Amino acid sequence: MSVSQMFITLQGVLTADQDIREEIRKVVQTMEQTAREILTVVQGVHQGSGFQDIPKKCQKAREHFGTVRTQLASLKIKFPAEQYYRFHEHWRFVLQRLVFLAAFVVYLETETLVTREAVAEILGIEADREKGFHLDIEDYLSGVLTLASELSRLAVNSVTAGDYSRPLRISAFINELDSGFRLLNLKNDSLRKRYDGLKYDVKKIEEVVYDLSIRGLNKETASEEK
Repeated sequence: MSVSQMFITLQGVLTADQDIREEIRKVVQTMEQTAREILTVVQGVHQGSGFQDIPKKCQKAREHFGTVRTQLASLKIKFPAEQYYRFHEHWRFVLQRLVFLAAFVVYLETETLVTREAVAEILGIEADREKGFHLDIEDYLSGVLTLASELSRLAVNSVTAGDYSRPLRISAFINELDSGFRLLNLKNDSLRKRYDGLKYDVKKIEEVVYDLSIRGLNKETASEEK
């Protein structure tokens, strides 16, 4: 084979790779749009009477996740299954955002942390990497850390809305989450930096709880619960 023929062959490989990446980008763009729509729905809980509408907002968000499942089903056939990590960078950020949104919906519904397996089910993908297109552990953890930031905001807005018991429950949840992350030996630089942000979320929520305490509102909440 001549040198020119070698480079013509190489160009063919490059073109095929570029075509795959372009097809992936098109699907990812639709996923990003759906993620924005879900975010708009769930962030409504921060506004006015949003707390009263939580069940309705969660139901609407879950309907949007049906669209996400369709989009992910389209994405995973755009490239060979064994090349997941070759193209992972294209959907990594939107998948982390979708993990956060799924985790936020589940928290609003049950005030518990969604498992990686449950998120994978919501998204219609696998939890086990051996089974093909899956939810990477670090993507799951990144989404959970974003949830912590959103809950610190929710704690502040709960007080504004007159819901004084919610920040106490959020505080207990975030502290448990922080304890869980302390058990991990995080090697990923990006993930470790994100985890550093969790410390600020913990502090922010503690300040909200302390403010309720000095105003006597936490005692008022406790007596109401009894």
